[in-house]
Amino acid sequence: MDEAGLGPNLGPFVVAATVWRVPGDPASFDFWSEFKSVLTNTPTKQDQRLFVADSKQVFKPHQGLGPLERGTWSALKLSGIIPQTFPALRRKISLPLIQKFPLHARSPETATKQQGSLFDTYELSVAKSPINTGTIPYDVHPLPWYEDDFQLPIEPIDFSLCDRWRALCEQRGIELVAIRADVVEPARFNRLIRSFDNKSLVTSRVAMTLLRGIWDPTGEETLIVADKHGGRNRYDSLLAESFNLPVECLKEGADLSAYRVGNGELRFQPRAETHGPVALASMTAKYLREVAMDQFNQFWQRQIPCLKPTQGYPVDAKRFRDEIADEQVRLQISDFTLWRER
Repeated sequence: MDEAGLGPNLGPFVVAATVWRVPGDPASFDFWSEFKSVLTNTPTKQDQRLFVADSKQVFKPHQGLGPLERGTWSALKLSGIIPQTFPALRRKISLPLIQKFPLHARSPETATKQQGSLFDTYELSVAKSPINTGTIPYDVHPLPWYEDDFQLPIEPIDFSLCDRWRALCEQRGIELVAIRADVVEPARFNRLIRSFDNKSLVTSRVAMTLLRGIWDPTGEETLIVADKHGGRNRYDSLLAESFNLPVECLKEGADLSAYRVGNGELRFQPRAETHGPVALASMTAKYLREVAMDQFNQFWQRQIPCLKPTQGYPVDAKRFRDEIADEQVRLQISDFTLWRER
């Protein structure tokens, strides 16, 4: 698991995970060695392999979405997801794998108690509430920038390497079972911040809800690797609350926090993207956020044609917010829906 977009004031925060089935002990599986003929995390200038690494390495805004989209879409295809529009991708990538921890639509009163996940009806139906009210009515409209069927992929992609990747998996008994993500729009992010008063706690809650939808701790032996959530070193209470099972602490410190829960070992560590499956999760999260921001920018540029786009980070986000202020009032789009309070 990994996330993207925790720092910006505009656009969604995204947590993503890739789920793999491998032969033997998952802790000894060497992702980079198994796939070195089709993937690399250190590409040379003429390297034709898929670039899979921390999304900050793969995606450079001035270079466009090309390298990020190529790797992410190849992985999506490998997992059986080939959507033609952004709404379809969001629906596919949000489906839980297991029903042990069912996810239900929530009212505003229970949204922060039963942590929202995976695009449930209320959380994803973002608001056009009256401006500056600070509340969102239950009967809401979809976010206007997501109303069009945004076509994907954005750039043409040669999937020949994906076919070779699939053949390698079949030869070696490896399967990319699923790619899943939770996109947290500003309205839900603001409610979670008001509830927990801490970005690290919000990250942890969203991540645990995503994990509950893809992992059964009473099932097969599993290794779970995730990037650390802010400066947090202790995850035992969070895991116990999330899975209602005994938690054995294996190690707890700045370099690694590891636990045993049911038939799984969970590792939270800095620079987790050195693990290939985490790198793909990082790329998926970043891709979803960047496509969401493309739609967001295109919507506002239709309202204000000369408007410079934004990536949503604090200084430029304030500039963008000031420039759309009059149009925001006219469209009756609330600050609570548009702007992350932290």
